[in-house]
Amino acid sequence: MDSQTSQASHESQGPRRPQSPHSFQVDLRGLVDLLSHHLYSSPKVYLRELLQNAVDAITARRAEEPGAPARVRLRAEGGSLSVEDTGVGLTEADVHDLLATIGRSSKRAEGLQEARSDFLGQFGIGLLACFVVAERIRVVSRSARTPHAPPVEWTARDDGSYTVRTLPDAERPEPGTTVHLVARAGADEWLTEERVLSLARDFGSLLPYDVRVGEEAVTDLPAPWDRPYPGPAARRVALARHCHELFGFSPLDTIDLDVPLAGIRGAAYVLPSAVSPAQRAGHRVHLKGMLLTERAEQLLPDWAFFVRCVLDTDSLRPTASRESLYEDETLAGVREALGERIRAWLTGLAAGDPERLAAFLSVHHLGVKSLARHDREILRTMLPWLPFETTDGRLSLEEFAQRHPVVHFTRTVEEYRQVAPIASAQGIGVVNGGYTYDSELVEALPSVRPGTAVAELDPDTVTAHLDAVDPAAELALSGFLAAARAKLDPLGCDVVLRSFHPLSVPALHLDDREARHEQARAEAEARSDDLWAGILGSLRGSAPRARLVLNHLNPLVRRISSLGDPELIGTATESLYGQALLMAQRPLRPADSALLNRAFLGLLEWATHGEDDSAGGGDR
Repeated sequence: MDSQTSQASHESQGPRRPQSPHSFQVDLRGLVDLLSHHLYSSPKVYLRELLQNAVDAITARRAEEPGAPARVRLRAEGGSLSVEDTGVGLTEADVHDLLATIGRSSKRAEGLQEARSDFLGQFGIGLLACFVVAERIRVVSRSARTPHAPPVEWTARDDGSYTVRTLPDAERPEPGTTVHLVARAGADEWLTEERVLSLARDFGSLLPYDVRVGEEAVTDLPAPWDRPYPGPAARRVALARHCHELFGFSPLDTIDLDVPLAGIRGAAYVLPSAVSPAQRAGHRVHLKGMLLTERAEQLLPDWAFFVRCVLDTDSLRPTASRESLYEDETLAGVREALGERIRAWLTGLAAGDPERLAAFLSVHHLGVKSLARHDREILRTMLPWLPFETTDGRLSLEEFAQRHPVVHFTRTVEEYRQVAPIASAQGIGVVNGGYTYDSELVEALPSVRPGTAVAELDPDTVTAHLDAVDPAAELALSGFLAAARAKLDPLGCDVVLRSFHPLSVPALHLDDREARHEQARAEAEARSDDLWAGILGSLRGSAPRARLVLNHLNPLVRRISSLGDPELIGTATESLYGQALLMAQRPLRPADSALLNRAFLGLLEWATHGEDDSAGGGDR
């Protein structure tokens, strides 16, 4: 059809009439499956939603009637549960408008939007969570706002159907709401009195109203951190008991988390044993008294991995499932404020309680070092306390800097193990910067301790501090050195002769990062096919090779250097090389292991061969 014909056809049809909009159809069973398998982590959240609705209803009524009763009663029996509150209640119109409309929350209605911060729920899907454990929900309610309206009953099933009817006044004479649940097949355990009581205490221990399961009280106010105690010691013991009940450990110490501007009260418990910084901590967060989550991971800065928190807040925003916190500017501000509280606690320990600080650092020095990398004030405060491995023993940087005019450090543990014995004998102080954060802190030392000289100690510097051998003596040993170099050349290692202390060290293996990289490249090239070997060969650098530094003052080295047998010199050199690697605690490559084995067997064969000659009367 050409364009003119198409245009004529459209014109002949006349103007199009607007189509009527259609409403979405919701499959309740599919929605319940979505809630139970994807939104909520466990069926237990059904009880939190029921408690939340009851508490919000009481809050709404008290906003208009400050003296209204505030009670929530739960009764579980024979696979059913009832939850009764003295809240604001609903009229028949409210029931149709709120309970039967998914996504609409009563907190958005009746002009209560402005007071929404007083309520726990916001998303209007809480009652649907009950279908995770119930096949039928029955709600009986009477409105406090419209006292002459009759009670209303709303009954819903998990197939998506519901009925609404009004009841005689005698059915519910007082305002409030009762929710009745009947367990679905296989979910009876969730509606037993024991399980309901356990969940209610877990979720609602800090709720501001009188909540009971049967005759058992659920709420336990004031919160442990807000209660009066006879003294600091009694408070510390009580909070330690609370920590053990919640988290299963007795804390090293307790840090108060009081941030009034963010509406936060709580406590941080210091772990009694070291944990990995990569381990994500799970904190307990209550929102207006209701437990929101036991696994809040983003509540504290990453460096504060040595504490577990429990707190109550009225400012943080929950996600739709109300099982985690929404990442926004408020949460970022709270995270920073809580970090400041922990910083202040550390500073207070440094100023007034060095024994407790030492006990803490013996376990959690890694966390404090992580903080000190970015916080110069903490570094300055912790400088006399943070432990480092040094050639003078385990010291703080402050004490080490007082002993040595230049603070030398290595960037890896391997380099430290290579140079530490020799540097110490030469009077050079060295800090092992190979552990997490240590080299960064050593380099930051001048920023908090002006005038401190910091220098990285590499093998070249160590070699430069070793005494050179007299040229005539070295020339006399040129044959020995040539044989030794020829033996170690395939391993990428040179041989040099120096005089150094301690005399008991016959040889020292030194290399730097560039030498190790070149060695790794050469090994990869040897294992590769022609194409890849050519590529790796093109990357060959001019990095210095590793060195075996022989100690001319050592008696064993002197005896080996006087040998006349080149083969025996090579075997002895391999033995010194292997022993130097073991002293440096370097990981052995397959070639190194083979060398050690070969040298050991060679020396053993040489020794036993000599014994055989002696037994036969011949010369060795």
